[in-house]
Amino acid sequence: MVAITDHNVVYADGKKIHYLAAGPANGPLVLFIHGWPGSAITWKAQIDAFASVGFRAIAPDMPGYGQSTARRVADDYCQEAVVEGMLALLADTGRDAAIWVGHDWGAGVTSSVATQHPEVVKALVTMSVPFHTIERGWQGFLPYVNRELYPADEYEFGQWDYMKNWEENFEKTVEWFDSDIAGMCKASLQPSKPPSSRFAQLFATVRKSGGWMGGAPKPPSVEMTGPPAGSAYYLHHARNAEYNGKREGKLDQPVLFIHDARDVICDTITSRLVEPMRANCSNLTEVTIDAGHFAHYEKPEEVQAAIFRFIVEELPSEWPGFWTAGYTKKKSVL
Repeated sequence: MVAITDHNVVYADGKKIHYLAAGPANGPLVLFIHGWPGSAITWKAQIDAFASVGFRAIAPDMPGYGQSTARRVADDYCQEAVVEGMLALLADTGRDAAIWVGHDWGAGVTSSVATQHPEVVKALVTMSVPFHTIERGWQGFLPYVNRELYPADEYEFGQWDYMKNWEENFEKTVEWFDSDIAGMCKASLQPSKPPSSRFAQLFATVRKSGGWMGGAPKPPSVEMTGPPAGSAYYLHHARNAEYNGKREGKLDQPVLFIHDARDVICDTITSRLVEPMRANCSNLTEVTIDAGHFAHYEKPEEVQAAIFRFIVEELPSEWPGFWTAGYTKKKSVL
């Protein structure tokens, strides 16, 4: 078990980012960026694994979550504002670049960092959500919906109807989720099941059904603090499109994308969602893990193995000890 320490960095008008860190202070830096819902501690398995082999592993509570500033100010959660926080985090480590690993909205954030500031990205790993999609607003992902499963006349926003529901019914949706954070997390993080069209369509009919869970009355409240501020990441598709649309978004750095074979939230297996990433990444590796949307919870060893192999094969100089280990391979002479 590695020692994990708490840190804080203050930036931009007194906003704070809290983060967890482990591993040698001079080890190769890997930043783990969570999505919705999440917090730094959701990367615990990865922090332990990476720190134990010599990486400096860091995971922040993203703006709006955990011990980081969580103002109910929507502007705090557009990609431009969140990227500012990520640059402050990187600066606080004393480094000028890192390997960035992002999941869900965290993948969108790391993709924005790579688009806007490629010089701080040694390599990019995105999980569930491909590069060059969600960070570019609706046009970044809506055109790639599987229309055989989601006919446009019936499912205008395809599997992304739940995102439109956030835009149109934000306060109502936040109130519903806030009423039972524990239940929401339990429902969101249950083990994956084989995909089915009926279950997939749950996310395509949120507005028609009257909201999440079919508009059912909110459950009894529990004594927990929820992440309503972080839900505002869903409110900025147009603004994010303008921000990232100013740059072409071509990446030459090594990129790893981890598909979730059972992901019905962000399907990359039957949809065309990976097409923009494949068109804009010159050094792309893809791997598929038999898990649902939260593969790093469900199959942590497989996720870690995939990232380790990617680093060894694509960035060997970033493997801990590369400079000091005198490793050579010689053929035996019989």
